[in-house]
Order: sequence, then structure tokens, then C-alpha cells
Amino acid sequence: MNNQDLLNYIPDDNLLKDRVILVTGAGSGIGRAISLAYARFGATVVLLGKTLKELEYVYDEIEDAGYPEAAIYPLNMEGATAKDYQDMAMTFKDKLGGLDGIALNAGWLPAFMPFKEYDVETWSKTISVNLHANFLITQMCLPLLEESDDPAIIFSAHDSLKAYNGAFGIAKAGTQAMMDILADEYDLDDNFIRINSIDTGPLRTQMRKMNYPGEDMDTLALPEGVVGPYLYFMGPDAGKHTSEKIKFDRLPADTRWPGGKLV
Repeated sequence: MNNQDLLNYIPDDNLLKDRVILVTGAGSGIGRAISLAYARFGATVVLLGKTLKELEYVYDEIEDAGYPEAAIYPLNMEGATAKDYQDMAMTFKDKLGGLDGIALNAGWLPAFMPFKEYDVETWSKTISVNLHANFLITQMCLPLLEESDDPAIIFSAHDSLKAYNGAFGIAKAGTQAMMDILADEYDLDDNFIRINSIDTGPLRTQMRKMNYPGEDMDTLALPEGVVGPYLYFMGPDAGKHTSEKIKFDRLPADTRWPGGKLV
């Protein structure tokens, strides 16, 4: 599939029926959009984020639409420990029966600044949220994914290897390396896990607004416009397509997913 086909991808209604999918950063932006999309196509979505009010809002949207009931898992990825993530994985196994997919979407960009001015606390927090947490989530949940019939992991990527991106750029490069390594390790005849990354380019999100205050947000596409590739790589239609790095340039502001409204 080329990039335009991915944007236009509309699956069968029951693509994700009976699957449990974890979405990090589910309270807003891309996380909210793909959570609604996964629920629409039959998944039980675990909404993970640090702001309970935002997660409750997305939960209510899913409930009101008549989709399968979601689960809320509030967690601050900045301060969470390995034990916290271990407990999380056990909860998925005990309460939800396992896990079939993960969309690692949460991210935090404190500010653009010269490398020499980075303070240690900001560096540590940025690496923890954008890299270390993804490692812990993935490692603790891999035993659950290994038990799934069609497991998948999607990384939300971001092209950030440029001046003033500092720890955020380094963390994003690290997650891309993590994706490459994991995809290679699990590209097996037995115990296969489909692992890919998606870089949507700039979208109309709160993080974008905070870090580009002079930008006209109306010139950017909405997160709802990019759910197609997230649906494709999470579901069985993607088959054995793994280790792919999907990257979009700046999409037109009127980009719309042809599958209609999510709720």
C-alpha cells in the first residue's frame, strides 16, 4: 500500500472484534482519534494517559457511540516505575484476558532549546516519557502479545533529528531504533509480532499548538484524518508487513478519512 492508500483505508466493520488494544496518550490528539477508530471497529480499547478527565471524556465518547466498552488506565509515564508497568500488564491479563495490540503514541515536548542549555531534570523527564516508558510498556506486555493470534505494535514516530530538538529528538530516534530491533526479533514464522511506525507529520494537536504558538492551526490536518494507517497496521489486513516506517509530509488541512465520522 502506498501512503495515499493507507490514508484512504477503510476496513471491514468487525476488523478488531474481540481484540484488546492499548493506546497511550489516549486523551487527546492522535491518541483520542485512534482510540475511537479502534473502538468503532470492535476493539476493547485501554485508554492510558496521565489526565483522568481527558480519558473519561474519550471513554464517554466511545460509550455514547455504542462501541465496545473501553477501559481507563491513568498513569503518569514520567514517574511510573517498572513495578507500575508490571502491575499494568497483570491487570490486562487478569481483567481483560490479555492484550492484542499496542499503539505507543504518548509524547511530551517541553520546549525547543540549544543542546548546551538543557538542564538535567528536563532531559531526564523527556527521555523518561518519550523513550524509557515505551521500553517498559513494551517489555512488560510482550508476554501477553506473544499469546495473541495476531499481535501488533505501532510506534507514533516523529522526524526530530534537527537543531534545538534536544532530548525529544534523541528519544524519538531511540524509539525508532527500538522499533527496528523489535521488528527484527519478532519477524519469525512462529511467535510473529507485526511492528511498524507511523510519522503523520504536523497535525492540529495541543502539543503542536503549545510549541508553535505563531502557527495558524487551521493550516494543519486534524488527527482524525490519519486513522487509516493506524487501523491498517493494527489489524489482520496488514498480514506480515512489519518493520515499515510510514512517513507523511505536511498533509493538507482538509485531509479527511473517507470512512466518515468516528463518533
